[in-house]
Amino acid sequence: MTALRVATVRSLHGADLAALRALADAEPYANAVIAARLDSALPPERELLGVGEPLSAACYAGGTVVPIGGDAPDWTALADHLGRRRRTCSSIVGPADAVSVLWSELSPLWGPARAVRASQPLLVLERPVPIRADRLVRPAQTYELARYLPAAAAMFDEELGIAPLGGPKWGAYITRMADLIASGRALVRTDAHGDVVFKAEVAAVSRRTAQVQGVWVRPDRRGLGLATTAMAAVIEYGLRLAPSVSLYVNDFNVPARRLYDRLGMRQVGTLSTVLF
Repeated sequence: MTALRVATVRSLHGADLAALRALADAEPYANAVIAARLDSALPPERELLGVGEPLSAACYAGGTVVPIGGDAPDWTALADHLGRRRRTCSSIVGPADAVSVLWSELSPLWGPARAVRASQPLLVLERPVPIRADRLVRPAQTYELARYLPAAAAMFDEELGIAPLGGPKWGAYITRMADLIASGRALVRTDAHGDVVFKAEVAAVSRRTAQVQGVWVRPDRRGLGLATTAMAAVIEYGLRLAPSVSLYVNDFNVPARRLYDRLGMRQVGTLSTVLF
């Protein structure tokens, strides 16, 4: 008779780094954010939880809850552990099967959600696209932060339904955008007046992938082909930083999905996001 596996949740420490890296490397595109942190040699944060000994699953439980590896019993154990405390996160993001289990357990305790994006195709590309890249797309400069912020906030509001510059964490949001610009990972195309008409951020860079987030085209420039050549430039730039470029998109965003199809990106998984 097979013994039932008891999934024990614990805080992770430096001794768990190798096992955590192995979990992240097993799904390098889904785990791009945590892999990027591990690749930067930063120590595990106090918000990292693990399941089992040896480690079978992990979870970042900070401002966002992010499951890493595991199976249904692991995710159930993590949900039970998380559900014993007050919700402090603003979202749950991860592989669709993991998020489905977490949310089914946590929804009676943390719900209702503001929105559930159950199907977000995870896309990747390892080569430049056969499309002329827009040479006017470039890294934003530090002096352009004031012009960059309205575009970044507009994208955030459109995507998540939150105005970040008017919320309680506006200072942290501005710092995050400033850091991306300073690191050369906020890409823009501006008009003759210096205003942003296109933006995208290489939000995480690991050994395996450069993950792009925050893609936005100013409304009056949509439908003119700008996004195609601009994203070709972003992919070209990202491939200088990592062997692949990845991103995820809402399944209902038909224009964006058509764009990424034209660029030759292929689906390697499905993520889900729960927004509070």
